[in-house]
Amino acid sequence: MEEIFELGDISCPSGILVVIDGGHLGLWSGERSPAEIDPALLGIDDAAVADDVLGAVDFAVVGPDAAAATVGFGRRPGVFLHDIPASRATELGARFEAHCLAAGLDAHLEALPGREPHAHRVRRTAAGGGGGFLLFGVPVVAVGGVPHDRYLPVSASRVDFGDGTGPRWSEMSVRMSNAPVESSAPLGDVGVDWARLLFGDADALNAWQHEEPVDGLADVAFWGAAADTAATVFGASELGEPGEEGVRGWSGLAVPEAMEKARALLRWKEESGSRMAVDFRPHSHHWQVMRQVRASDVEAGTVDVGGARLLCAMTSWGDGCFPVFADLDPSGALVAVRVRFSDLPR
Repeated sequence: MEEIFELGDISCPSGILVVIDGGHLGLWSGERSPAEIDPALLGIDDAAVADDVLGAVDFAVVGPDAAAATVGFGRRPGVFLHDIPASRATELGARFEAHCLAAGLDAHLEALPGREPHAHRVRRTAAGGGGGFLLFGVPVVAVGGVPHDRYLPVSASRVDFGDGTGPRWSEMSVRMSNAPVESSAPLGDVGVDWARLLFGDADALNAWQHEEPVDGLADVAFWGAAADTAATVFGASELGEPGEEGVRGWSGLAVPEAMEKARALLRWKEESGSRMAVDFRPHSHHWQVMRQVRASDVEAGTVDVGGARLLCAMTSWGDGCFPVFADLDPSGALVAVRVRFSDLPR
């Protein structure tokens, strides 16, 4: 039997909703060029690879058959090819030319004069009727026509899928109105690498602080087989955070002090060969919302950022690539935006 749960609500003053992996918001460039994002945030520590990524190129697909040529070329949404590493740009152009020639399509690539900021990608995508684009290779969905003058409820449907899977979300949706749904249109896929989704206003994302604390403070948490011993050695107590029973550490420390305690724990763990997880948690927007997620029965939380309320929720399926749909009323107005995780069991 399907159960419906209210996860919270969001606001969308810009009228544009973004559906994105909440763990990837440290990569969001906002109005800046993506070339300003530190490659280390992408997990790149090789200097040559970092230079290749920093020198990446964005291409526009132009010509009468641009849309058809892009659809048939790999799995990139829209008529832009973003974040192409410098070393692959020439080879990509040759492959695209051969692809169009073989398909009899009139289209070609034109390099943009600079990298397109993520905020610009969102607005362009929404203006084109909504759809998907890539953020350093991760699919993101944006859609316009969202009410900007009220809070919008976010709900999820949970189903027991059986076969050892157990109860999980089948869908999450942001509801715009109570109008009847006449049709549904696919918007694209949202890629998830951090097991969580965020529903947020396009402009508010530009104010998001993913790692930088908003108050200059941070927590240090640790747990695992050696946690009791470590707590005695370092004089730590239980954090007392809801949903984190048995997790020890310190809360509300100045960032330099918190970093030193985290380093000391990691040194002790390595030198002693102890089994223990250590987490450095700056009081960022991501920390604020994940604190609620960990304490929530439905694994969801909200945070107010940049004049809007954003909501983050765990997928219950972990990582994956999940389709997003726009539900429309008989006039074509937006009724809801849905993320589907799995079809209902038969």
